[in-house]
Parts: sequence; C-alpha cells; structure tokens
Amino acid sequence: MDTAADDTVTDRPAGAPDGQSEGRPERSWRSWRPVLPDRARPYLPALVLYGVTKLVGLAVFASLLEYAGDYEGKNPRFGGGAHWWDVLATWDGWWYLQVAEHGYSPSLVRLGGDGLFTVQQNSVAFFPLYPALIRMVSEVTGLGLYGSGILVSVVCSFVAAAGVFAVVRLVAGARAGTIAAGLWAVAPGAGVEWAVYSESLFVAIAAWACYAVMTGRWVTAGLLAFTAGLNRPTSAVLIGAVGLAALVTLARPASRREHGVRGPVYAMVVAPLGLLGYIAWVGYRTGEATAYFTLQREGWAHFFDYGAYTLDVLRNLAVGKGDYVFAFSTPDLLSLQLVLALPFLIALMLRKKPPLVLVAYTLATIITVLGTQQMFGNTMRYLLPAFPLLLAPAAALARLRLPGLAVFFTTAALASGWYAHYVIFELGVP
Repeated sequence: MDTAADDTVTDRPAGAPDGQSEGRPERSWRSWRPVLPDRARPYLPALVLYGVTKLVGLAVFASLLEYAGDYEGKNPRFGGGAHWWDVLATWDGWWYLQVAEHGYSPSLVRLGGDGLFTVQQNSVAFFPLYPALIRMVSEVTGLGLYGSGILVSVVCSFVAAAGVFAVVRLVAGARAGTIAAGLWAVAPGAGVEWAVYSESLFVAIAAWACYAVMTGRWVTAGLLAFTAGLNRPTSAVLIGAVGLAALVTLARPASRREHGVRGPVYAMVVAPLGLLGYIAWVGYRTGEATAYFTLQREGWAHFFDYGAYTLDVLRNLAVGKGDYVFAFSTPDLLSLQLVLALPFLIALMLRKKPPLVLVAYTLATIITVLGTQQMFGNTMRYLLPAFPLLLAPAAALARLRLPGLAVFFTTAALASGWYAHYVIFELGVP
C-alpha cells in the first residue's frame, strides 16, 4: 500500500541526513564562525594595534590615579570623582553631559568688571553633535549618560583609527597606515580619545572627509565637513581644506574633466553650512549675532590673537618663568616639546608630497592652535586632530621588523598612560 512517505519528493542523495542537500554540507551553529568582509580585512591589524595600545595606556592611567589618590579629594566637576573612571567625564566632559541631559539655555550674562572672565560660561560653547549622540545612545541602549558618552567616544575612536589608516595607506602603504593608527593611540593628548570628549568624533569625521576628497567622493566629503561643523568650532580648518581642494580641482582643466563640476561645487557649498548654522542659531537665541565669539573670548578667554599668547608662553618657559595666563608647568613643558618638533614634522610630511587637502588641513590646524589664546598645556590635545603629521614617522617606522615595532609600541603605550592621560587630566586642565 502506498503511503504519504512514498510520495515525498526529495533532492537529497540516499543516506543523506535531514537538513543537508546534495552539494551543500550542513553547517550547525556550533561550527559557524563570523566571517570578516573582504573590504574590512585590511583594517583589522590597524584596529587591533590601536585597541591594544589604548588599553595599555588606560591601565597605566588608572594605576597612576589610584596610586596618587588625588582625584578622590577633587571636585567631581574638576578632575575628581568617587572612582578613577569618573575622571574621564570631568572638565569639558561635565559640560557635554549637561547638554545631553538638559539641552541648551543660550544666554550672555555679563559679570561686570575688567577681569579675565567678564561673561558667565554657558553650555552653548559646546557644539551639539556629540552630546546629541550621547543622548541618542542612552535612549536606545538604556545606558546612563556617562556610559553612553564613553561608548560613543570609544566607537568613534576606532572609526577615526580606521580613517587614519585609510588616509596614510593611500600615501605610504598599508604597513605605514597600520603604524599611523597605533601612533594616534599614543600621541600627546590621546587620553581624551576614550573620555567624554568630542575629539574622537571629530577626527573620525575629518579623516574620512580627507579620504573622500582623496578618492574623488565630493558629495561624501561635503556632507562630512557639514557634519563636522556641528561638532567643533575647529571644523573651520576641515571646511576650508575641503573647499580649497574643491576649488583647485575646478580650476584645473584635467581634474575638472575627471571629477566634473557638480561634486566639487556641492562640497564647497554644503561644507560650511553646519558651522555657520549653529553659530547663527546661538546668535539668534541670545539676540547678539556674535554671541558665540563673545562667549569664547569673555567666558573662556579663548580667542585668535595671531600667536601673541603662544609667543608669551614660549618666552616665559625659555627663562623658567610662569608669568602667563593658564600656567601649568608639566603640561606646558610637554606641549613646548611638541611645538618645537612641529617644523621638523611638517617638513617630513611635505617631503612625502601628500595631497593638497592633507597639507591645507594640517597647516590650518597648526596655525589655528598656535595663533589662539587658550591653555597652552592643552596644545597636545588641540593638535590631536592633525593626524597627517604622523605620516612621515609612520613611514619611517614601517621599515622596522616586528620585534622592533613591538618594543616601540609597548614602551610608548606604557608611557602614554602618564604623558597622554595623567598629565592632562590631573596635572593640567584638559
């Protein structure tokens, strides 16, 4: 008698187990392994080097904090807290968390007098993109604002490291790109990369915007520069670099034929809108068109002075004095060494003949930092976005064999826990 089983049609060979078709061996969940996309594989060494190096530096930072114990007696807003990791959300981090929690209340409150600060500090000095991401991640994941801020910074730092790798690889090869990502992890000021600070987000945007220009993706470059304008006022250097590269592309007949006109024009038009839009919004809400600049100058004593403050600091440090605003001996001396190394780093970078966008972005960043009155000890942090300066050192280190590189990065990672983390957060004001 025929049965239903006799009428069943199957394409499996005799004796094949259920769930396995001919020519397609069954894969159980026990044998499944994640497969890295082919396009992502070149980035893996750079990201591993970056992550391991950062972890070592953070561990040293934590041990130094616990050893000194000074953070326990400090104001939680100014470098203190109940736990060592609370330090990562102090200073500027406190302001970002305030914006993420409460939003903005733009105002210019005059304090009177003729002292250094004549306007009350206000949270609108801190651009909205980073705190908005913190709030969004908190709402989606259920994490607190502190945890969300650290998560955003860490994820963005890996995106930034990948961008540094991508840019340097185009100029000097994959090995140099990997080393550049590692160098960015131990650069002076790198302690803010895994803190509640917006540097990692900015460098992620800037690196990929430069990469987009270098590969002719003008719409992407314009949109990224626009986004950067909602993150930091120093986005002006990136916007200018993208705009200059687009203008030069249009001015040259050969490159104009290659790239067309629409893309570069789009990049030039869209790039500055984020920055200009936010500054205009602050002016509208406060009733003063130049309110943002007034707040920076009179509330934080930060303003472009064509290098007068930097020159004053250099003269004081040269004769062993500290007769200048925002004097912090240890961070200032480390920043002095970085400033003295800049001509050498710039010359080495130019010898590699990088694309115009990298040269313009780097030089504009340096001019902006050295030409502005701000905390000189933070020069290390302010120059952190100038990642193209790592191009020549990365290319030179790429000639070393693996043992030599291992010794270098081990030493640098351990030392960075002090000079890139502890010095900034505990011996100065980041």
